[in-house]
Amino acid sequence: MVRMRIEVRGIVQGVGFRPFIHRLVSEYGFRGWVRNSSRGVDMELEGKENELRQFAGRIAPEKPLLADVESVECTLCESGEPFTDFEIIESRTMQSRDTLISPDIGVCPDCLREMRDPADPRYRYPFLNCTNCGPRFTIIKDIPYDRAKTSMSDFPMCPRCESEYRDITNRRYHAEPTCCPDCGPQVFYEEGGERFERDEAIEQARKRLKEGAILAVKGLGGLHLACLPERAAELRARKHRDGKPFALMCRDTACAEAIAFIDGAERERLESIRRPIVLLRKKERGSFPEVSENNYMGVMLPYTPLHYLLFGDDIDALIMTSANLSDKPILHTNEEARTELASIADGLLLHDRDIQTRCDDSLLYVVNGKDYFVRRSRGYVPYPIRVKGVEKNLLSCGAEQKASFALSRGSSVFPSQHIGDLKNYETFANYRRQIAHFERMFDISPAAIACDLHPDYLSSQCAREMAEELQIPLLGVQHHHAHMAACMADNDLSEPVIGIIWDGVGYGTDGTVWGGEFLLGDYSGFERKGHIRPIPLIGGDRAVKEIWRIGYALCRDTSLYGGFPVSMAETQLRSGLNCPLSSGMGRLFDGAASLMDICQNASYEGEGAVLLESAADEDCTECYPCEISGDNVFDYAPMVRAILADRAAGVSRGRMAARFMNTLCLMAADITEAIGRESGVNAAVLSGGSFQNMYILSRLPRMLEQRGFRVYTHSRVSCSDEGLSLGQLMILNAAVE
Repeated sequence: MVRMRIEVRGIVQGVGFRPFIHRLVSEYGFRGWVRNSSRGVDMELEGKENELRQFAGRIAPEKPLLADVESVECTLCESGEPFTDFEIIESRTMQSRDTLISPDIGVCPDCLREMRDPADPRYRYPFLNCTNCGPRFTIIKDIPYDRAKTSMSDFPMCPRCESEYRDITNRRYHAEPTCCPDCGPQVFYEEGGERFERDEAIEQARKRLKEGAILAVKGLGGLHLACLPERAAELRARKHRDGKPFALMCRDTACAEAIAFIDGAERERLESIRRPIVLLRKKERGSFPEVSENNYMGVMLPYTPLHYLLFGDDIDALIMTSANLSDKPILHTNEEARTELASIADGLLLHDRDIQTRCDDSLLYVVNGKDYFVRRSRGYVPYPIRVKGVEKNLLSCGAEQKASFALSRGSSVFPSQHIGDLKNYETFANYRRQIAHFERMFDISPAAIACDLHPDYLSSQCAREMAEELQIPLLGVQHHHAHMAACMADNDLSEPVIGIIWDGVGYGTDGTVWGGEFLLGDYSGFERKGHIRPIPLIGGDRAVKEIWRIGYALCRDTSLYGGFPVSMAETQLRSGLNCPLSSGMGRLFDGAASLMDICQNASYEGEGAVLLESAADEDCTECYPCEISGDNVFDYAPMVRAILADRAAGVSRGRMAARFMNTLCLMAADITEAIGRESGVNAAVLSGGSFQNMYILSRLPRMLEQRGFRVYTHSRVSCSDEGLSLGQLMILNAAVE
């Protein structure tokens, strides 16, 4: 008989891990103890050494569904007073914190069955949960993950819940959010001075939704605005959201299949415990135009008991969009709902459990069976990304738009949830709070900080302030190098690669605006080996919304732009006043959308590119002229002339859009091949927001592979600016001693 100490690291708290250990221990008859700690789950057991090692070897393979075991470390220790039994003892707070926190998880089948059973004490209770489901990340104040350190501390358990919580054979054993109608949070509905409580609140909300009302609904990580799809136009008018697509929440997969194509991998994502919004191709082109004007529809399934109660059996789909205003973060308090949404929502379906951390819905495509994130948030954060070669505690502060940050501890990198665009005080304040929250949760004091090279980004200012305050090194990282490094890290690459990095804007090392780039390098450095010919942005930032300005700059043919103030544009263009040059691929897409008369003014970022992709004739394989100079600069002028000729000849927008994107794929393949021939590098990574274009993403990798390249795309972080904090961190890691 020996005594062994076993330390388990990973997501092992709040997921039924100690009851699992108890069941496993019972098979062997070991004596000893198990407890949560600030680093994970620790135990000391007495038994035969071979059986103890066999037991330890079963922990990772047989773990509970929501657990993620990083490591199991076994150490023989001195035997003291013999143990008389096996017990679960009180959690221990240690100076060093290495534990991980589970994301918020969709309601499990067992809880759903209870909620639908009239004989069950939790019948129609909208906050039931267990160790296999429910809120985690959004209710945590601190670790270890105990009820006293969550929003549930405001709700003392009743005797029945306490009994279940203490019963190791019950699936609610030490499920910290455990509650029931007698002791837990309550839902209520407010409208026009009236207030409805509990089940009556849900029924009143359902009634109003079916009547066409727009409601605010408080969820796990913030408030949603909800209404029937046919009320989309009214919601747009009230929210001042002209064209940006809304997400639909469907009652079940069958309802989703009625409006969109769903393959096996997409079905798996929709129905998974993470419950992301999945971007699905519409069955009928042009359907639901007020919800989404492109060929894809963002669809998710209910993920809380409250959602299921709202749908009942007679509502098939609801628009369910984040409740935020003017680029501010998602609203998350009852008071914010009452004050900020008064002119938008007809009624408020709220509850009295506080949301500690804002967390938007995750949004993704499924590409080749893998996640392809547009937004990595609820259901995934704060789960870490494992990377090779990182051992230091580091912080990277991301960019300005689609802001995120990342912190590292050993080989674990913790990318934040989607924060939003750092354009106002509220978003920036939330960004700063989240950095501090992650540092506290994961016990990370950064030894160095990375930020974007752009001196005016608020994220860069934040990094400078923190570096000065902490007296630690600060590294400015070129925007597109960070994108390249993010895709390298996403795929565990360390070798030199060719980076095809396409986005809208990024501060170049020469002080100009980059965005259609071909880079060669690794984490330690890069060379700019090619790009698209820079485009003058008439009016600077105004050109991003008034994209006719870019179309005009591309062709300078005033006859095509009757009604627009082209004389002013021509004056600016000739003088160069407020006409910065940009090699941004996003801007080339904008200009092409204008030339094809697909979009002249963008109501949201990237609308021209989205509509151009949506218009494309999928069967067209033709290209426009593709002229590339000896130094790998793509000259779009011949292509622009051909687009104008097509438009004059009455060629369809679909054919023009396809020819345009086919030309970009050909151009990218030719330039990459030239760089590869010169450098001997045959690995290519694709990153940047323009690679959210599924038309290009389904064609360019295949073309490169046919030319002998190994092609890598994203699957663990977004290709957009939200994901580049991972790349910044990897570059910082390579730079610091």
